[in-house]
Amino acid sequence: MDYGSLGYTKAQYANTLAATLAYFLYLQGDAVGLLTFDESIRDYLPARHRPGHLRHLMLKLEQPAAGKTTDLTAPLLRAVRTIKKRALLVLVSDLLAPIGALEKNLTALAACGHEIVLFHVLDPAEIQFKFEKPIMFRDTESGRQVFIDPATARKDYLKKLDEHNTAVQSACDGLGVAYHRLATDSKLELVLFDFLRERARRGKRTNRRARAK
Repeated sequence: MDYGSLGYTKAQYANTLAATLAYFLYLQGDAVGLLTFDESIRDYLPARHRPGHLRHLMLKLEQPAAGKTTDLTAPLLRAVRTIKKRALLVLVSDLLAPIGALEKNLTALAACGHEIVLFHVLDPAEIQFKFEKPIMFRDTESGRQVFIDPATARKDYLKKLDEHNTAVQSACDGLGVAYHRLATDSKLELVLFDFLRERARRGKRTNRRARAK
């Protein structure tokens, strides 16, 4: 999440997205909370609707990312164990990690009756891989450096990325998780519009099912 080709990182974009959603939901009168993580859980604020709570949440989101790796299991297990009432849970991540544990823990969250929204955030350079010249890439998680010729690596890279993204989409579809894949050049007002439109659709489907019963 510390990578960025646009003058800001995926982590900064994700934090701004989370702040935007939190602010909007707070204005609607909803209690909002926050759980941030990298290789471990960094901060956890239970959902509240109090004057100073939103400001505290925003200050947490302004803090720079500290960790180097991502563990998707810990925060999702924490949510399963601590959030007992049905809630809207929004996960924002680049998901560049094995999806086996992700699917397992999303299943546990869905079984608790939570409404889950997943924002899959990627940098345009990761999506398109339009690097032209041979270059030394550094793995930010391990520190390992790898010399790559984009011309020979691009096809295999894009194939593997597409397979990974398709697997995430399939897992979400199977669990009823609202899935949004975003590039970090996506305008936040359009992201918010899509979020609201999807929630309205899901609400209508729920109402139709309730009437059918």
